[in-house]
Amino acid sequence: MPPKKKGKGNSKKEKPQKSTPEKDDGLSEKYRRSVLDVAVLKEHLALRSSVARQATAVRDDLKSQIRDLEQVLSQERSDMKDISADLNRQYKSMETDLQAKVSRLEVSVDLLETQLAECQVKLKSERERQEKTEAEKDAIISDLQSKLDRMESECEKILHGCLDSLLSHLAETRLQWEEQSTVIHQEVKDMLSDFGINPLHI
Repeated sequence: MPPKKKGKGNSKKEKPQKSTPEKDDGLSEKYRRSVLDVAVLKEHLALRSSVARQATAVRDDLKSQIRDLEQVLSQERSDMKDISADLNRQYKSMETDLQAKVSRLEVSVDLLETQLAECQVKLKSERERQEKTEAEKDAIISDLQSKLDRMESECEKILHGCLDSLLSHLAETRLQWEEQSTVIHQEVKDMLSDFGINPLHI
C-alpha cells in the first residue's frame, strides 16, 4: 500500500484537481496490488509447477516401480505356475506309482492270504494225519506190548514147565543112579569079600 503522507502532499498542491489524484492513487494501489497478486500467483504457480513436476517425477518413478513390480509379479506368477505344474506332475506321477504299488501289494496280500489258507489246510491235514499215525502207532505198540506180555507169561509158563519137568527127570535119574550106584557098591563089596578084602580097609 502507498504511504499516506505522499498522497496528502499531492492533494494540497493541486487543490483545483482533487478527484484526479485520488483516482490515480486508487489505480496505482490497485495496480500495485495486482502486481503483488500476479507475483504471488506466479510464485504459487511456480511452486505448484515445481510440486507438479516433483509429483510427476514421483508418479513416473512409482509407475516405473509398479511396472517393475508387475514384471516381477508376473515372473513370479509364471514361476509359481511352472512350479505348480511341476508339483502337480510329480504328485500325479507319485500318485500313479503309489497306486501301482498298492495294487501290487494288494495282489501280493491276496496271494499270501491264499497261500496261508492253503498252508493252514495242509497243516491241519498233516496234524490230523500225524495224530492218526501216532494213535495207530500207540495202538500197535499197545497191542505188541500186550502180545509181548502174553508171550513173556507163556514163556515163563513154558520155562517153569520145562524146569519142573527137568527137575522131575533129574530127580528120577538121580534115584536111578543112586539105586544103580548102591547095586554097584554092593557088587563091588561082594567081589572084594570074595577075594578076602575088607572094603572098609580100602
